[in-house]
Amino acid sequence: MSLMTFAYLIGGLVLLVVGAEALVRGAAKLAGRFGIPPLIIGLTVVAFGTSAPETAVSVQASLNGSGDIAVGNVIGSNIANILLILGISALIAPLLVSRQLIRLDVPVMIGAGLLCYALAWNGSISRLDGALLLVSLIAYTVFLVVASKREKAPALDEFVTEFGPTGDDKPFAWVRQMLSILLGLGLLIGGSNLLIEGAVGLARTLGLSELVIGLTVVAVGTSMPELASSVLAVLKGERDIAVGNVVGSCIFNLLLVLGAGAAVSADGLSISPNAQSFDFPVMLAVFVACLPIFFSGYCIRRWEGLLFFAYYLAYTLYLVMFATGLGAIELLRVAMLWFAFPLTAVTLLVIFLRAWQRQR
Repeated sequence: MSLMTFAYLIGGLVLLVVGAEALVRGAAKLAGRFGIPPLIIGLTVVAFGTSAPETAVSVQASLNGSGDIAVGNVIGSNIANILLILGISALIAPLLVSRQLIRLDVPVMIGAGLLCYALAWNGSISRLDGALLLVSLIAYTVFLVVASKREKAPALDEFVTEFGPTGDDKPFAWVRQMLSILLGLGLLIGGSNLLIEGAVGLARTLGLSELVIGLTVVAVGTSMPELASSVLAVLKGERDIAVGNVVGSCIFNLLLVLGAGAAVSADGLSISPNAQSFDFPVMLAVFVACLPIFFSGYCIRRWEGLLFFAYYLAYTLYLVMFATGLGAIELLRVAMLWFAFPLTAVTLLVIFLRAWQRQR
């Protein structure tokens, strides 16, 4: 890998993280200045901000004709969110799972994944499909705002802790906030351009497909804000926020990032046979696996976090071995299909049945 490719990758990731932070803070403060309730800001501006790096990269990749990177970014980010981020967070400390997350957000995440998979069944996600995903996102956000009216006080406390008081009476404060928004947008655009350039260069240098690079390097890179915020939340003792951030990010990735990527592309997003037959099903399996694990005592224990993390390492190893054509790929496939997956399925079933019996 050339020094320039490495510089593009690192520089793009840094600009994406800094740009997303500047955009979220500027927009949140400006919205608060105009009297928009903190709850609505949190459910819209802040939620969008966590997916801003993925959105910028996927939209830019679609405009550049690198649809595989756009699709791989979404699928890979969601798999990394659950297996890598929750896995690492749970290894630090067991994570708490709220009842609302199990009853509403996780089923919505699974439903959004199934919707995207159904739209991609014919080998592409068209502009019309992208518009449908964006409309679904708007409907979901409106539902959250309406359903969360009773949680104004906690939402206000959390918002003030994160961003400070919304009222800023200093002269020309709105100018600074607008500049922060413009700076954030500029950094996101510049960072996405650099990251795409570096990712394409890396794919060519290593002889890997753009899909594999999108599923690994780009996906993990754009998930760094979620990883940092989740680990920080765990270290602060806010172990329920870490899980909520990850699940919300997965929903926005599917509806916003994939929807926007398809909407801006003249021919929509093409879905490769590998993504259709393997990566999409893996993502859906990871989503479904959340239900019995989350349901068992409303907690993600350390051993479950280790299981998530181990699966992410195995998935990444599979991608690399598949892309490079190593001979051991068939052995790994057999081990995953006939040992690891069945063993995990039985374990999850036992956990679910025990939790169900305790609640009877």
